Amino acid sequence: MGKSLVIAEKPSVAADLARALGKLPKKDDYFESDQFVITSAIGHLVELCLPSDLEKKRGKWSFANLPIIPPRFELKPIEKTAPRFRLICKLLKRADIEEVINACDAGREGELIFRYLMQLAANKKPVRRLWLQSMTPDAIRDGFHHLRQDQEMRPLGNAAVCRSESDWLVGINGTRAMTAFNSKLGGFQLTPVGRVQTPTLAILVEREEKIRSFKPRTYFEIHAQFSCKQGTYPARWLDPAFKKGTDEDDRAERLWKKEKAEAIRLKCEGKRGTVNEEKKPAFQSAPLLYDLTSLQREANSRFSLSARRTLQIAQALYERHKVLTYPRTDSRYLPKDNLAVVHSTLKSIVDPALQAHAEKALKKGWVKLLERVFNNAKITDHHAIIPTHVAPKNLDETEAKIYDMVVRRFIAAFYPQAQFQVTVRITLVEGETFRSDGKTIVEPGWLAVYGRQSTG
Repeated sequence: MGKSLVIAEKPSVAADLARALGKLPKKDDYFESDQFVITSAIGHLVELCLPSDLEKKRGKWSFANLPIIPPRFELKPIEKTAPRFRLICKLLKRADIEEVINACDAGREGELIFRYLMQLAANKKPVRRLWLQSMTPDAIRDGFHHLRQDQEMRPLGNAAVCRSESDWLVGINGTRAMTAFNSKLGGFQLTPVGRVQTPTLAILVEREEKIRSFKPRTYFEIHAQFSCKQGTYPARWLDPAFKKGTDEDDRAERLWKKEKAEAIRLKCEGKRGTVNEEKKPAFQSAPLLYDLTSLQREANSRFSLSARRTLQIAQALYERHKVLTYPRTDSRYLPKDNLAVVHSTLKSIVDPALQAHAEKALKKGWVKLLERVFNNAKITDHHAIIPTHVAPKNLDETEAKIYDMVVRRFIAAFYPQAQFQVTVRITLVEGETFRSDGKTIVEPGWLAVYGRQSTG
């Protein structure tokens, strides 16, 4: 009986696959059983050739040699990881290997790593795809029972290759052109250009130019403290006839002349006023589940974590701790057939601070096919980031913070809207208008998951 060669993206994932499939014994840098041979890349093992690899004269950075558009893109092994490339080639050639299973990360970059590897290794054996949403043993075993056909993954592979080759064209030609331009006066002024880094740099430059050209302007506001039977309340003066004009700094509550502000203060100070108050209800739904970008933004806002650090933590929670689903997702929704998974995940939450909220959502019947949670049309490769059934153990402080963020967001998504009472109080004094705004929680709804209670 032939065997399947399983190629993961990194050694740690290969080890997880081997454990989930029956603790396969290890031989050198691969695991083997009667059914599987499991090995891994070490990230990218193959890269596109540089112009100097293809044609020596193309190595000179001058306008005369531009643009560089190869008739076809050639590949070469990355020197640092060449031994691992040779091992995989050797395993591919074994007579008992009948098929290859692509177990690289379930995303565009993982697809590229595998396809470049198979292309340079000249693989002719059939390929199937392991597509995992989480790294729990049950999810791994289920993934092997539902392998995808290679034909199904071709569009993703083509997109990955297109991105790689377009980056090469932009980077190679742009960097050489800008370097040649900036080196005209002598020396070698390396000027990197990239599809992402150059527009990002332009955003930073634009912001820096705004900062440098900023001219501070002094303005005045009038804040008042009013007394009534119930106590005191603050208010701020505003111009009720204000209309936005060409001056982007204008606001209804701003006065540009100190004399006018002083005149209003003197006019109103110590005088009685009349009050008109309007109260109306307001509702706020729970935020959507996290995708990677929203997780990174909130982690930066709350804990000052960089986007890269948040990704590293989320990746560790996915791969090493197996408590989160795949983090590199751009979707904030779940597939409709995941309702049963959601129920079982909520039941598996063991943190006492969160367990009560999860149990309440289940008992109240709030966990159902809500459109703002379940939406197949808004899912591409992966669904939103949610917790798995695995209970967290040995998380460090920062990992625990990110995990807590995801679990609370997951539970809150099924809670009802928070209900508020919004109050706008207008106090008129000597013809001048002062506004006070208030907001009280009537029903906390999903805010209860974050420790908020009624304030009315």
